[in-house]
Amino acid sequence: MDKFIAHILVVDDDDGIRSLVKKYLNENKFLVTTAENAENASEKIKIIKFDLIVLDIMMPGKSGLEFLKENKKKLDTPVILLTAKGEASERVEGLEIGADDYLPKPFEPKELILRIQNILNKTIKTDQKRVIEFANVKIDLNKLLIFKSDKEFKINATEKTILEKMINNPGKTFSREDIGQLINLDKERSIDVIITRLRKKIEIDPKNPKFLQTIRGAGYVLWIE
Repeated sequence: MDKFIAHILVVDDDDGIRSLVKKYLNENKFLVTTAENAENASEKIKIIKFDLIVLDIMMPGKSGLEFLKENKKKLDTPVILLTAKGEASERVEGLEIGADDYLPKPFEPKELILRIQNILNKTIKTDQKRVIEFANVKIDLNKLLIFKSDKEFKINATEKTILEKMINNPGKTFSREDIGQLINLDKERSIDVIITRLRKKIEIDPKNPKFLQTIRGAGYVLWIE
């Protein structure tokens, strides 16, 4: 996974576990989004294509297994279940539904990292849409670079996440709220700044964008076809 930054969704109703898992995943160069329950997770997978989901089974309201049943076929995303002691039947059911692995609580964060890395090494393949060219621009999400004419620009993890979503949904308008959920940011001004920064790397004339355009009252769209 050279230079590939995987985006992980962590779903757990325990604030402490969410914070702990996010901390260790961030330290190991993963991009992390969290959800405190299955309902919140369902909303986030509607707009974000995650590379893997870490999913707690026992949660108030809808359980992790119910979430998995409802979404596994649509997701095409690896899932690691977090289970409490004595949940052997739930672990088996989860694996039958389509979970890829499970880890009983309490667990060592290092073991979770290793399990995530093992699954990603087996499942993540380079997508042709991770390298695209249009006009005199080339975006290479694998190398985290944008080439424009004879110039080269680096992109960070946040920019990569936005571009990846837009590249795989050309012509779709994303509201500031959509983008904010994608990158865990709720300040509209900060989102505008990120888009402006991307335009400087993509557009010939950033003040009159041809590709990364603003749709008045709706949001932003990337035209590459």
